[in-house]
Amino acid sequence: MKKTITSILAACCLLAIPAVVQAEPWQTRLTELAEDPARGAANLHRNQYRNPVETLLFFGIEPQMSVLELWPVRGWYTEILAPFVKEQGQLTIATFRQDLGNRADAKMQFWARLSGRLEQRIDEQSEHFGPVRRIVLDPPQLLPAPAEAKFDMVLSFRNVHIWNQEGHLLATLEQLYRVLKPGGILGMVEHRAAKVTELTSVASEGYTDEAYLIAVAERVGFQLVASSEINANPRDTKNHPKGVYTLPPTLALGLEQRDYYLSIGESDRMTLKFIKPE
Repeated sequence: MKKTITSILAACCLLAIPAVVQAEPWQTRLTELAEDPARGAANLHRNQYRNPVETLLFFGIEPQMSVLELWPVRGWYTEILAPFVKEQGQLTIATFRQDLGNRADAKMQFWARLSGRLEQRIDEQSEHFGPVRRIVLDPPQLLPAPAEAKFDMVLSFRNVHIWNQEGHLLATLEQLYRVLKPGGILGMVEHRAAKVTELTSVASEGYTDEAYLIAVAERVGFQLVASSEINANPRDTKNHPKGVYTLPPTLALGLEQRDYYLSIGESDRMTLKFIKPE
């Protein structure tokens, strides 16, 4: 009888032990890509501010997805995303126009040149990146226009403030809504403005009010699924002489107070996950 009771208790104890949750193999692959030494010391240093693995898992990335990345410029996320989906899914990048002529300011011209270099790098390192498709985002238009409901996920990293400054935020989000599949995810990371009251916020150069962005996205039809503080930085006062560009990696003031701005790190960022309702 005593042995029977002991056996029962032992069995109950085993049942009470929680099962160890095993990471999916593709989650391990995502970490390997983010921490790959081939990315270079500068890009790896930014992992601490941009948290790519945690951010992409928060958005729900999976290797079989059709993903659209907007304005990748130097390709910081592209070098993770492209090899991650190349076997089962598909990455499309929407770059800056190359034929800007004289109609764009110096920043746009600079970003367009960087976009061209990224495309060249993708071609030269095709074994790593895989077959990355390319279109153009000339806000608010995607050119050539993708088919409706084409993508499982659309990702935007620190682009919203530009669309908003140029007056294209609403129309651009409408285009993104059109190309997402029902049930598809819009993942956005953006420099977050300082909140002053429930009605107003201070939006220094490069920053955007979180409540305002959510309101515009919801007006288009997106539903906010979740927000995260993965990329928050409480050290960022958002009160800098050249806005967000004062901070790394840009360091717009050069050597002036360089150590101070390096100690702050990259900007405080909102991380928002929207869904296109089915």
